[in-house]
Amino acid sequence: MNWDDARVFLAVCRESTLRGAARVLGVDQATVGRRVNALEKSLNATLFLRTSEGYALTAVGEAALQSVERMERSALDLERQVQGLDDRLTGTVRVTTTDSLAIDFLIPAIARLHDAHPDVRVQMDASTQFLNLAKREADIAVRNTRPDNPDLIARRIARWPVGLFASQAYIDRYGAPEPGSLFEGHDLVVYQPHLQSQKDLTLVSEPLGRGRIVAALSSSLLVRRSIAAGLGIGEIPLISGERDGLVRLWPERTRPLPYDVWLVTHADLRHTARVRVVIDEIVAGFAGTGE
Repeated sequence: MNWDDARVFLAVCRESTLRGAARVLGVDQATVGRRVNALEKSLNATLFLRTSEGYALTAVGEAALQSVERMERSALDLERQVQGLDDRLTGTVRVTTTDSLAIDFLIPAIARLHDAHPDVRVQMDASTQFLNLAKREADIAVRNTRPDNPDLIARRIARWPVGLFASQAYIDRYGAPEPGSLFEGHDLVVYQPHLQSQKDLTLVSEPLGRGRIVAALSSSLLVRRSIAAGLGIGEIPLISGERDGLVRLWPERTRPLPYDVWLVTHADLRHTARVRVVIDEIVAGFAGTGE
């Protein structure tokens, strides 16, 4: 099996449909179907069961998958090692981050980068989805979670206290909550993943028992914008609240866990010239914000 066939095989395994695999590979569905049929014919084996729900691996396919994944790792290792020797300040660098960090820090960093190195192009994905750096889905990640993959180099570039904020319009209308009141009579906006993962959700260590959650948002930027719109009280990093001109409540309190920002890249790519200059601009953008 050559690498082109392996890529088709992996795409069908991971997407379970010809249409999904075609989208990933950037070809048409009929081409994927022909490639799969030709691959099975050349191996004289049935790799997939065709079901009403899509393509499912046979026992032979499961065995082939392990070998093909090893082939993929070797190909990706080679690609990273070759790219790591590239000293040209040209080409594309793929960055993944959150929408809030992108707007406040990465877009200004990219603007500075473009002035200094106009031939380096940044492709940025801003979402809550974690792209896989080991599989070359991105070259650099700027996130608030440190990865545990030993092949990735992680550097904490900021550490921010997290406080409680509201808009001035909200305070004028409802007043400020009293510490210990469990937010009685107040509207709250929360980060949806925290709502799902924490049994007893709190804001700056205050239980939400008597407050009303009026919005659960999927990103930190949405939480910020909801607070700024006067929708309710919420918990965000101090630097974000100050940037948005919000009113800080209970300034003596912060969330027990600060908001850490980690810059992550693969060990094989950290010396690639275009990746290096992007990293340097990003780090410079966070300098002095808190560490």
